[in-house]
Amino acid sequence: MFSKKPAPARTTGAGNAMANNTRGGASSFSVLGADLSIKGNLTANADLHIDGKIEGDVDCASLVQGETSAIHGAIRAKSARLSGAVHGSIEASDLVILKSARIHGDVAYDALTIEQGAQVDGRFTHRTNGASTAAKAEDGSARLILAS
Repeated sequence: MFSKKPAPARTTGAGNAMANNTRGGASSFSVLGADLSIKGNLTANADLHIDGKIEGDVDCASLVQGETSAIHGAIRAKSARLSGAVHGSIEASDLVILKSARIHGDVAYDALTIEQGAQVDGRFTHRTNGASTAAKAEDGSARLILAS
């Protein structure tokens, strides 16, 4: 308590994830703030939290989109939790669309949760093992195949 030794440095959980990543750890987390605007595609092995504006495709492990965020491009993620504006297609294994989300584009998913009040202008396609369950009939019209 009264020693002249400095206190040991403390790190938060986010700091530990970043430290683990620099040492070859499996997880990392990146935040793109509301003051950030990116033009171009964004690819990351990390989990992303986006509050800013993106004009380009987003490809990441896990995506959390803030309410004030806008993404103009395709989204590909293993899991996505969307609450802002999206203008482009979405492909995610585990997708959650919150009530503040405004989506203009087609959605492909394995598991889907939509809060009441969310707005989606596009088609939904359920995937099975990464493949679409909809198939084209010989005349080119959409056909639904149900597994028994």
